[in-house]
Amino acid sequence: MLNGEETTDELRAFGLRIIQPVDGYRFSIDPLLLCDFACANSAGRIIDLGAGCGVIPQILARKIPDASLVGVELQEEMAGLAARSVAMNGLDERIKIMCADVLSLRRLFPVSSFDLVTANPPYRKPGSGRVSPKAGRDLARHESSAGLADFLAVAKYLVKPSGAICFISHPSRLAEFIHCAGELNLSLLRLRLVHGFATAPATMFLAQLAKGRKGDAAVLPPLFIHNEQGGYSDEVGRILVNAK
Repeated sequence: MLNGEETTDELRAFGLRIIQPVDGYRFSIDPLLLCDFACANSAGRIIDLGAGCGVIPQILARKIPDASLVGVELQEEMAGLAARSVAMNGLDERIKIMCADVLSLRRLFPVSSFDLVTANPPYRKPGSGRVSPKAGRDLARHESSAGLADFLAVAKYLVKPSGAICFISHPSRLAEFIHCAGELNLSLLRLRLVHGFATAPATMFLAQLAKGRKGDAAVLPPLFIHNEQGGYSDEVGRILVNAK
């Protein structure tokens, strides 16, 4: 049952219904892009750090039918929404939603427990950017207990040497991301910049890291969200409508 402060939004291509707060943080296109990027890696056990309403674990559950998944969310209310969506979509036998701080995960899981670690971490540092008047949005956008370096360090701990770490974040954090990854001896394998339009600056980046193995970084062609007419580009249209 929904209350007056919640909505149910459909992702028809994936056969999913996602419960979201009316005024809190609501997912946008970012998690769909991350899921498409991450699915270049087949995975048996997946964990999503900062799961919000649980959209990433649920999409990945549809895209990788044999995977088992964990979504970790700090905010108790959001974790509750995610767990209800998982149950509503009949995925509760495959997805576990945990209300926990990312910094606590070393105590909860053995090292190298997962084949794939995903994260769409808060991209603003504390005290930066506009403060949202809507409950929950600031915690989703601004770092609280864990910063970018913490997310990367925990991801390294959790992923298997044969596995993959896939992040989406803001270009203003790219230099820091690459520096922190290097400090942790994580190899950058793939990097892709995301632009609203072909003539616009990048608004996001997608990156794949690995631990315990070396490889040349592949800088992929840019991803454009919109075409010249203002509609979705062909590639984004495929991402939005194809579940496979």
